[in-house]
Parts: sequence; C-alpha cells; structure tokens
Amino acid sequence: MTGPPVNLVPSQYRNVSVADVPVALDEKSLRAHLLGRPVYRRTRYLVARRGEASAVVEVSKESDVPLFSPVVAMSVLAGPDETAFVDAPEADTAVPTQLARVATQQAPGTRCVIVRGRYGHVSFILDPVPIRIGVVEVVPPWPPKLADQLSRVLELAEDLPPVELVPHLVDLNALAATRPAEHYLFPCRAGQPGTAEPARVAAEVSYLDEIPERAPWTLVGCARSKSIHDWFYGDDVPVVDMCPRRLAGTGSGPVITKCCLLEDRVSQAQIREGLRLALTAGRPADPVPR
Repeated sequence: MTGPPVNLVPSQYRNVSVADVPVALDEKSLRAHLLGRPVYRRTRYLVARRGEASAVVEVSKESDVPLFSPVVAMSVLAGPDETAFVDAPEADTAVPTQLARVATQQAPGTRCVIVRGRYGHVSFILDPVPIRIGVVEVVPPWPPKLADQLSRVLELAEDLPPVELVPHLVDLNALAATRPAEHYLFPCRAGQPGTAEPARVAAEVSYLDEIPERAPWTLVGCARSKSIHDWFYGDDVPVVDMCPRRLAGTGSGPVITKCCLLEDRVSQAQIREGLRLALTAGRPADPVPR
C-alpha cells in the first residue's frame, strides 16, 4: 500500500478544518468520534486538536453536494507524536514554498507541520522535502537579479510544489583575478558598489558600455560582450568568460541561469516557465497539492 506522497499540501486552505475534539488522537478514537458526523462540503482534511496536541486526518464524505455531509471514511495522516503546530503570522499558507520554509525553519525534522499563518488561515505540509534548484549567476549587481526574481515568483506560487533555491554566485572580481592583468574591461558599471571602488580589483578598470579609448586590457565578459568589443575596436582581446551558462557546468540537480544572448527582457512568465522545467527535472516524487 502506498502512503501519502512527499510535500503533501492542501490545494486550498478552505479544504482544512480545525476542531477541538473530546477524544484521544489515535486512529481508533478519532474514527469512533468522526464517522457519521457532518462536516462542511469543502472539508477534506481535519486538524484535530486536544490541548496542545494535534493530528491531521483525511476524511471522505457521503456527498460534496449539500452544505454539510456525514463522514463515511477517514484515515490519520499524522498523529500527535509526528506533528507540530506553528504560528507564523507572516506566512501565506496557500503557498507551498512558504509552508515548507516555515516547516524547515521552525519545526525541523517534524513529519507534519501545521501552520497558522497570514489572515489566521491554517494549512499543513506533510513530509516536507523542498525541491532544491540551483541558481547560477554572476554578481554584482546586488541583489542578484535572477535569484531575486525567482524568489518573488515563488512567494506567490500557489500551484508549484515547495522549492528551495540554492544560489551559486560568481563574483566578477574574483573571476577576473583568475587571469591577472593590469587593466580590466567590464561590461558595464551598473550594480558595482560605487565609483570610488568600482570593481575591487588591484588594476585599472574600464567599462565597455562607456566605449573608452582602446587600451591593452583584458575583457571580463561573455560572447555578447566580445561581439560588442569586436564591433567597436575590431581587434582581438584576451577574455575571462563570465557566461553563467558555462559557469553552471554539468553538476547534479536542476539549475536555472540566464544568457545575455537572449536580447529581450527576462519576463516573469519566462521565470515561471523556467521553474516548471526545473521542477520537472528535480521533482523527488509527485508532490500533490490536493
């Protein structure tokens, strides 16, 4: 018999009811108490509480048509010895990634974490195993733009399973230092910490977007930067390759990065689609929001 999948999250918090019960939280006692009792037609899960202890029960009803219908079957998904009840007023309990973050931060190692979050809504996550997705990006700018965009999408993604982003940030200054030079040409000044210390390297620094007078520099850039350099200066130049796609390599697990050869802006729709593709590659099981 197959048990519930990992990352089980109700599809809507309205599928979850919370009730104090006058019986012990074992399956036999809960079955005797619940069978035949009417519950709201949207209820699929019941957080049964007795004192400070909680259990999560899945119920089946006689019908979903009337406003209330009697329970005809039930099973305990998590008993009180494997359940924690957490108050997290800033968490949106409709978002699986937020539920998983609360679970791992406030009740690590607990099989089922019930969260009372924003607006007082209650939901839970059973067997939280956030899907780890690497994000390869060069910095500056700060904050890393792609990682920040991914985080903002996940903060509202009710229809995606729990995700843990794992940033792999490559500092351009450290990358430049792998090829020592007296003069570096960076793609642009944007995102640098300031003009007084623009690139934090012990060398002269220029910026390609300012089209400076040609000098014996080393270009820290990608294929697009090299093309722009060729356009304006028409000669060869030593290059430190900063392309995130190359830096991402072929490590294990799904990775999201971006490439300057995509000349259009990176939209939120593209970010979400990238997440979906990465989740297809990295899903440990079939996380079921239901």
